[in-house]
Amino acid sequence: MRPLVLAVLCIHLVAAAIGAGALAQQSRPQRPTGTARMTCAEAMALVKNEGDVVIAGGTNPERYVSGPGQCSGSEIAELRFVPTRDNPQCPIGYRCREPGFEEWNW
Repeated sequence: MRPLVLAVLCIHLVAAAIGAGALAQQSRPQRPTGTARMTCAEAMALVKNEGDVVIAGGTNPERYVSGPGQCSGSEIAELRFVPTRDNPQCPIGYRCREPGFEEWNW
């Protein structure tokens, strides 16, 4: 009887985790947003106000965050630039990425 109870408990935990993830995604949808029609100030304000936002750029949308604190513990934040209506190199915010082997401080 114990293995059955353990299996049922695991199934409920997995279902709860999946449900929580779906609920978090529903509460704050991240739609790709283009910056070509925005001014640099508008694009920077969008990232700052939202905290993180997905920007459609070319074929691959990227996630930009307002500061390094939005990245996970193992990621580093890189300042990123995107073209806007008034600035071809607008410093919109940061992109989180995993550091390469040579970037680790051994």
